[in-house]
Amino acid sequence: MSKFEKGLAVWVALCMGIGILLSQTIPGLGETIVPIGICLFLMMYPALLNLQVSELKRLKDNPRPILLSLFSNWVFAPLIMVILARLFLKGNEQLMVAAILLGSSPCTAMVLVWGKLAEGNQEQNVVNTSLNTLTIIVLYVPLVSLLTGIQGIPIDRGLLAISAMVFIGLPLVLGVVTRRLITRLKGEAWFKGVYRPTVDKIAIGALLMTLVVLFSLNGDVLLGNFDALLLISAPLLLHFVIVVGYNLLTTRAFGLHYREAITTVIIGSSSHFEIAIATAVALYGVGSYAALGTTMGLFWEVPVMLSLVYLGKALGKRGFWRMPAQHTWVPSGGLQPAPIRVEEGEG
Repeated sequence: MSKFEKGLAVWVALCMGIGILLSQTIPGLGETIVPIGICLFLMMYPALLNLQVSELKRLKDNPRPILLSLFSNWVFAPLIMVILARLFLKGNEQLMVAAILLGSSPCTAMVLVWGKLAEGNQEQNVVNTSLNTLTIIVLYVPLVSLLTGIQGIPIDRGLLAISAMVFIGLPLVLGVVTRRLITRLKGEAWFKGVYRPTVDKIAIGALLMTLVVLFSLNGDVLLGNFDALLLISAPLLLHFVIVVGYNLLTTRAFGLHYREAITTVIIGSSSHFEIAIATAVALYGVGSYAALGTTMGLFWEVPVMLSLVYLGKALGKRGFWRMPAQHTWVPSGGLQPAPIRVEEGEG
């Protein structure tokens, strides 16, 4: 992880500030900088390069951590978000939808970075993110439709499905095709060592440009209603606290080893803010409360997940997940007993 990526929270805040400044000095500039659809697509494509269907056969080796994270991602986290959205955001439909979009989209990309920093089980991470990529295609639209319907919020479900096809289906197909072509022509090592890191950098640039455009288009509304971002921050932060706490306790209760447990906690507690932002823009437009609300998911997730990395390491050192030796994944792909181990000064 580069120094630039480690400072992502700072760059996110800076780009939001630049966008607001542009809205006051050069009104309308955001509409002409870069087509927002291109930025959103470039945000999504690298995340879907992580799909490795061949890795799913490892599910039979040790399914418990995967099942725990799936339950957290698709049942516990969405339900908690709906409850919090109703408590804090009732009467503001766009912010409620923003919260639901964030709570209904498990992460498939940044968790690989957080898992590496936490010295978690990266093979489990790859399996889980690949499975999340497939489940998003099947579950995202029905879940968002169900949860908004329960709240009595009317949304264009046809447009929701189209946005999922454009920002999930199309990048996924392109990711599978380009991965196969590049590995066939240049080899797996070149794909992982050169192509994917380059695309990841482009994705971060697209993400930051998206923030500039979003906040430059909606700067006047934001400055006049700054309380809206503070309002949605309350359920988002409380959601993180509840879901992280739940995952910490369940991984301990189910007797997971540190490397499995921290990976499960990270995946089960994160959201796919790229999909949430893209869907909010498709449903309500670039200069909408929904779009701004979903960007707050990004704004808070980066520092929260970095904090979780250090919290997990501290808990591991204190024996939070202590238990008799048990089976866990190892780099060779086999199974063997592994003790709790967290190195000092790494990550």
